[in-house]
Amino acid sequence: MSSVVLKNLIKSYDGKKNIIDDINLEIKDKEFIVLVGSSGCGKSTILRLISGLEDITSGDILIDNTVVNNIHPKDRDIAFVFQSYALYPHMTVFDNIAFGLKMRKCDKNYIKNKVLSVAKALNLEDLLERKPKQLSGGQRQRVALGRAIVRNPKVFLMDEPLSNLDANLRVQMRSEIKKLHKDLKTTFIYVTHDQTEALTMGDRIVVLDKGKIQQVDTPENIYNNPKNKFVAGFIGQMNFIDVYIENNQFKINGSIFNTSLNRNGKFTIGIRPEKMLQGSIDIFVKPEIVEMTGGERIAYFYLNNSKCSARLPLEYDITNSINLKISINDMYFFDVNTGDVIENEKEI
Repeated sequence: MSSVVLKNLIKSYDGKKNIIDDINLEIKDKEFIVLVGSSGCGKSTILRLISGLEDITSGDILIDNTVVNNIHPKDRDIAFVFQSYALYPHMTVFDNIAFGLKMRKCDKNYIKNKVLSVAKALNLEDLLERKPKQLSGGQRQRVALGRAIVRNPKVFLMDEPLSNLDANLRVQMRSEIKKLHKDLKTTFIYVTHDQTEALTMGDRIVVLDKGKIQQVDTPENIYNNPKNKFVAGFIGQMNFIDVYIENNQFKINGSIFNTSLNRNGKFTIGIRPEKMLQGSIDIFVKPEIVEMTGGERIAYFYLNNSKCSARLPLEYDITNSINLKISINDMYFFDVNTGDVIENEKEI
């Protein structure tokens, strides 16, 4: 078992403001869970608390049902992969990978066989005598992964390990890390600010904002059923449009929508750019900017004075204006004060 449980976890540096604010989270054995959020949300701090590199202010951290608050980092049986690789520049690839085993005074033959096995799994067999300065960014990251894997830890912690790589290499390394997780059959806790990494890699996603958990769910549910405006806007793009509902109706650029929401007043609706051509109500808009992204175009325009976008097929006619076709079925309604989602409305 390699479960990790955070109970009422709080971290404060000054005793006044909580960087981590009452986090409760259960990470299952062998799960690949992704912590995602903008810079400063506390995701990397949570990793450092789990690893023991920082002390918690209050609460408990349990690994395999054992409270580890006062256990030294080296005794928690955790491997940490950092954004900066943190390789020893004077050591070869072999020695970098073997370092942890040597520190534990493992048998030399065991170390050699273990390093060769890990190097084969990571396609590093031909690079074992090189120094880090002779490696590409992707190769260095694989060495950092190898140094973690070779120890067979209970839990892997990964703090934005792909952020220094170019776009194509990030895609490749995402697949390699997921394959490692499948092969190793242990618990991975992965931190990123990249929503694409979160959606493609996680069994579950933890969305954080200002030290608080906003939602924990599968990638599909996070995307399709966001609990609030923050989650809706952070995971996947979403257009937010302010409307005023009166007598079960509201308008977008003059077009009337009927709703069963029996409330009057201001609301924010959200609709994703890929849903702007799938309804039955026509809205004509003049694009301000059109971007070519390969297999599609993204057009930017205004709806009720809010800047919005739509994903359009290349063959779609935008000579003079764009004929949007919007459905209330694809809209999310948010409370303007709390940002919480209101039960999705359907056409009536």
